[in-house]
Amino acid sequence: MLDTNNTKENSLHRSMKSRHLFMISLGGVIGTGLFLSSGYTINQAGPIGTILAYLLGSVIVYLVMLCLGELTVKMPVTGSFHTYATKFIGPGTGFTMAWLYWLTWTVALGSEFTAAGLIMESWFPSISVSIWSAFFIILLFAINAFSVRFFAETEFWFSSIKVIAIILFILIGGLAIFGIIPMEGYNEAPLFSNLVHDGLFPNGFSAVFLTMLAVNFAFSGTELIGVASGETADPEKVIPKTIHTTLIRLIIFFIGSITVISALIPWKEAGVDQSPFVLVLNSMGVPYAGTIMNFVVLTAILSCANSGLYAATRMLWSLSNEKMISKSFSKVTKKGVPMNALFLTMLGGILSLISSIMPAQTVYIVLVSISGLAVVIVWMGIAASQFMFRRSYIKEGNDIKDLKFKTPFYPVVPIVTFILCFLSCVMVVFDPSQRVALFYTIPFVAFCYIFYYARKSMRKNKSLRKQGEVTES
Repeated sequence: MLDTNNTKENSLHRSMKSRHLFMISLGGVIGTGLFLSSGYTINQAGPIGTILAYLLGSVIVYLVMLCLGELTVKMPVTGSFHTYATKFIGPGTGFTMAWLYWLTWTVALGSEFTAAGLIMESWFPSISVSIWSAFFIILLFAINAFSVRFFAETEFWFSSIKVIAIILFILIGGLAIFGIIPMEGYNEAPLFSNLVHDGLFPNGFSAVFLTMLAVNFAFSGTELIGVASGETADPEKVIPKTIHTTLIRLIIFFIGSITVISALIPWKEAGVDQSPFVLVLNSMGVPYAGTIMNFVVLTAILSCANSGLYAATRMLWSLSNEKMISKSFSKVTKKGVPMNALFLTMLGGILSLISSIMPAQTVYIVLVSISGLAVVIVWMGIAASQFMFRRSYIKEGNDIKDLKFKTPFYPVVPIVTFILCFLSCVMVVFDPSQRVALFYTIPFVAFCYIFYYARKSMRKNKSLRKQGEVTES
């Protein structure tokens, strides 16, 4: 069993219920990646290519969740995959995975706060973006600092707004596809003519794979189930239930939305300058479409930032709890909140926010490039951890039947998961706009490994010197 080192002053509370975990996993996934970036993917890969890319992405995420499920049900600890990598792959890998995941979310905070400020400025032009951004920073900090249960409840309602909006969008879009709701520019039902108007793959079949990193990044956040497992009541029942519905949820919300968008607007009109959701609603003549979707996007942004702040904070807590960084970050309040870890994570968000609004954006661009690959690398670590765990579990004489949740078709699932994630990283080489991410991510990963083992070596030498001094005395 993993040593969680939980004393009264650093133990987290199991306050989350099934509905909280369900919505938190959605909260980290459904955000600007769906509401804005999906337009870019449609423009690059074409309608059918985008649907295929998101279907493949859904399968990859589901395979990752199957691997994570076996680990989290057996060992439900906060920090999850970094802790498993430490035990079953190596402490250097665990240390690196934790920092990659922390960096992904804390860097994202700055862009989320800035985007929220821009939306508010469009409604209240007399108030600057920075003031609104500062307001949201304080708001989400307070939500996370109050208690774990309060965070979970807030995230539940943030995510609920997104879910309801997407379901309504799919239903209304479906009526438009079959001509029940008239569409501007169409004399008859659009049906699915836009999907194949310029051929199945207007930019070539390879575009499907070139967009995979962006697609996988859009799905990042599903693994929050693992991070939250240490604060979930009855994880043996809650986690498997949540994981088994992952693929269905992703197909409904992502594939459903993108199919509607691709069917109702020409793929060349899609992009990131305006949400494709707004384009569709405007084409239907829905009054105040821009305002309605801006409100939904605002809740989506705040939801992602809320989940991201939670995830990054728990990663720091876990690193501290595993004695990889200062023990001060594992101390929690009476309500189970790791306040020091929360402060440091929010500081990272503030730094990202500052860099995003300054003329010199080099540092921020570098960090965003690193985070673009970070989640996919973490997924590879999850697959490798499950593969090594099962081998270790059998080697120790344990019976597979005793596992409450079993990754099916072992070892095929973890191996295929690892290969698919690896190929997503390799595809970056062939995309000039994303290739730069490799040049920053590889050195960052190398730095984490070097830092960990250099620090370990220094501690070992220090311990040996102390032993020598005791022996001499």
